Amino acid sequence: MLPSNQAFLLAGLFLLIAAAGWLFGRFGESSREREENGGNLSSDYLKGLNFLLNEQTDQALDLFLKVVRVDDDTLETHFALGSLFRRRGEVDRAIRIHQNIIARPDLSTEQRDEAMNALARDYLRAGLLDRAEKMFETLTDKPVYRQEALLALCGIFEQEHEWEKAIEAGERLEDSRGSMSRRVPHYYCELAEQAMGRGEWQRARNLLRKARSRRRPTVRGALDRARIAREQGDARTALRLYRRTLEEHPDFLVEVLPRMADLLESTGRAGELQQEIEALIRRNADYRNAIAYSAILHDLRGPVIDDCVEHYILTEPTLAAFVAGQELATAGSEPRREAIARIREGLALLARRSPRYRCKECGFSSMQLLWQCPSCKAWESQRPAEKVRFDSLLRQGEISGPPA
Repeated sequence: MLPSNQAFLLAGLFLLIAAAGWLFGRFGESSREREENGGNLSSDYLKGLNFLLNEQTDQALDLFLKVVRVDDDTLETHFALGSLFRRRGEVDRAIRIHQNIIARPDLSTEQRDEAMNALARDYLRAGLLDRAEKMFETLTDKPVYRQEALLALCGIFEQEHEWEKAIEAGERLEDSRGSMSRRVPHYYCELAEQAMGRGEWQRARNLLRKARSRRRPTVRGALDRARIAREQGDARTALRLYRRTLEEHPDFLVEVLPRMADLLESTGRAGELQQEIEALIRRNADYRNAIAYSAILHDLRGPVIDDCVEHYILTEPTLAAFVAGQELATAGSEPRREAIARIREGLALLARRSPRYRCKECGFSSMQLLWQCPSCKAWESQRPAEKVRFDSLLRQGEISGPPA
């Protein structure tokens, strides 16, 4: 029995060859020529299929490139064959097919552009980024391929961390889907973070201002601006940015709250954290679980915070199987306090061992906040967890010992 991927290729080639044979029979040759060549053509097809059956793909490709001649009637067959190889990951073979098309001297401008686009996709899939970049850059002058080519260039520059080039390509792109309004600000943020790493705070601030003025504001930009304010001793501005982020993006509460706590503590205003949390709960009581999770994960303390943690422990459905909530709630203050402390310590261990962030687009999970998802390449798509993810812990297996 053929492997599934080989069977897929074979089925696709059957269709391609059948289409090519029909085109030859309908348009390509006279009756006399078909009588003279038809037998050889069928024989070649059978030889090619025999090569495939014996997993001799290179020999099959050579034969099909020979018998399926590149003319106006079979050009689309070649494109389909190249696309089939690329999708299967056999990029070297796709490259050979598309190079074979481009080598034809009498291609029309449209056909040559299509072949260049296909070959650029081959190079990109093969990781030959310099070759792909050159071809896509050429295609930006072609109205039909301009948007697709600029999007591909942005992807290449992202891989190479060429953020200036990415900004230039992004600004040139008229993207009706609006995805660049999410991507370009992050290019500026990448440059800003490089500047911050060198201590160039003014340059970093200017870059973040460009990100904010040209496109819609991002969570990342606000957090970076707060970082600059803190580094330059402007705690008031940093706190204002944290508050605004919580108002506009409450799903980042778990990420922002420990930064706010650290800022207030470092400026001798630790008591104000309780007031900030009380304001959050007044705004939305459902924030209590996220506050509790953040407190457990980052060891935040205080009367209001401790109340949130206790409420989380007593109401979390998964914990109900292990914690007698009603019994704990009615226990004396000292036994309850000790039990809550032990449970909190265990939850902290579990929280630090489980993935803390998940991409809302593809579900990719990670331990650190990644502004670009490694899986689907979406920007600012990760969201912090708001409770201990017991499902992830069960998949990981038994947890032994604290993290290193």
